[in-house]
Amino acid sequence: MRVKEILREILSTSAQTAKTKGELAFESLPVFEIETPKLAEHGDLASNIALVMASQAKRPPRQIASILIENLSPPPGFLAKVEIAGPGFINFFIEDAYWFRVLPEIHQLGPAYGNSDLGRGKRVQVEFVSANPTGPLHIGHGRGAALGDALANLLAATGHQVEREYYINDVGNQMFTLGKSLYYRAKELQGEAVEFPEDGYQGDYMKDLARQYLAEGGSVPEKPEEAALQALGRYAGDRILAGINQDLKDFGVTFDRWFSETSLYEEGWVERAFARLKEAGLVYEREGALWFAASRFGDDKDRVVRRSSGATTYFASDIAYHLQKFERGFDQVVDLWGADHHGYVPRLMAAAQAMSFKDRLRIMLVQLVTLLRQGEPVAMTTRGGTFVTLREVIDEVGKDAARFIFLTRRSDAHLDFDLEVAKQQNAENPVYYVQYAHARLASVFRQPGAEGLEEAEPNQELFRLLSLPEEVDLTKRLAAYPEVVEGAAANLEPHRITYFLTELASQLHSYYRNHRFITEDADLTRARLALVKGVKTVLAHGLGLLGVSAPESM
Repeated sequence: MRVKEILREILSTSAQTAKTKGELAFESLPVFEIETPKLAEHGDLASNIALVMASQAKRPPRQIASILIENLSPPPGFLAKVEIAGPGFINFFIEDAYWFRVLPEIHQLGPAYGNSDLGRGKRVQVEFVSANPTGPLHIGHGRGAALGDALANLLAATGHQVEREYYINDVGNQMFTLGKSLYYRAKELQGEAVEFPEDGYQGDYMKDLARQYLAEGGSVPEKPEEAALQALGRYAGDRILAGINQDLKDFGVTFDRWFSETSLYEEGWVERAFARLKEAGLVYEREGALWFAASRFGDDKDRVVRRSSGATTYFASDIAYHLQKFERGFDQVVDLWGADHHGYVPRLMAAAQAMSFKDRLRIMLVQLVTLLRQGEPVAMTTRGGTFVTLREVIDEVGKDAARFIFLTRRSDAHLDFDLEVAKQQNAENPVYYVQYAHARLASVFRQPGAEGLEEAEPNQELFRLLSLPEEVDLTKRLAAYPEVVEGAAANLEPHRITYFLTELASQLHSYYRNHRFITEDADLTRARLALVKGVKTVLAHGLGLLGVSAPESM
């Protein structure tokens, strides 16, 4: 039941009727909005159709609004009242009884309520986390993991064919530095006094890796020759990546594909990208280096893709990687990057425009997380070794609390993560508050007197007994849920789901505190159980989109 869609059709038909009758003149109906007013006294829904028609119709908006209202032909029992407000907005009040039509729909669809075919036939790739295999995941990576996974869930729920991908940066100086770090830690464990390199990775995890390497019989050469350090880098990178994979699995995140940067060179994708840009006249040589003309596409300067030494840049790999992505046939690619990559966005978008897939690429920046411990922020640097790992956060507060809190804000908004709040079992903890609403309803259906009643087919006559304002408001929110899911998917904003669930849980807790669900009146009990079963269904669906469990008891 899409009330907004019904109203949109009613308004469109009204406008065409008025045009046929000669009351309004316009060439084509302009795009108009239907929104939920912030204040309840302004109705359930409001439209700006009269305002956007004014230029074509050459009439005052309020006059247009009046004509449209006179030509409305709503279905029986749909509209309770219509008002003209302000400069020409039309406010619509929907009959309370009409909202309850959503409950049989939820009963029929069950766990599929909230899903849609908005993206049917569209292939979407979501690439996220993609942390360098030079250290364990920290809390910032955790936020990106929760966001990427929730986005993929949202897109799948709205009919898209989704693939999750992790890009492994296993080419370049960082792997050599990792091998060098392992070499010197191993030397230390062998009792040698060494001067650890300033650019080395200093976290305790490097000592653990060195200990593991020696325990497995690994040899440490006398001198740190390049080939040996490269081999040590590969060893360390493989072990770190395995740990990253396990941490993500324990966080509820799995990938359809782990893509190695090395394969771009082995399979010739970098040279294919160069050839494509060269054919379009978009690369040139200067001072022995190969440059991409990024400034022709909005970047602030041209960019080197191959240095005079013959070594390619990270940017060259990224161009080739995205060319390879779109050659796989994705209709849309979504990249989630850390906020520290903001300066990198224009150059990649320039490359995307140069190769004609800019409109299909969306880059989202994930802002930093400040972890609070006893009210004090914890500093995090990978090489300095002072970061808090995602594993530590999972172990301390649990997967569900971490994921939900990561998803309470827009991806481009800074987030404070308070460990003490995340561990509380009260309304201060947002995930507990929502999960408890689900568990509370599960307990209702286990109570004596509820057996079988919630399984009865709900009907409109039964819902006439639901006359309380809280009951109407709960049903309105349930009716809005599929549109919320579609909006969150279309705008790539999973925080809309956490907000919706928090509001729904608040309404449910208030309703529960003030009214009995199981009463001496069997019909009233059946009606209320049908309502709160709908709430339970939506809570479970929304939590599932976020990758958070919906417990039956707490």
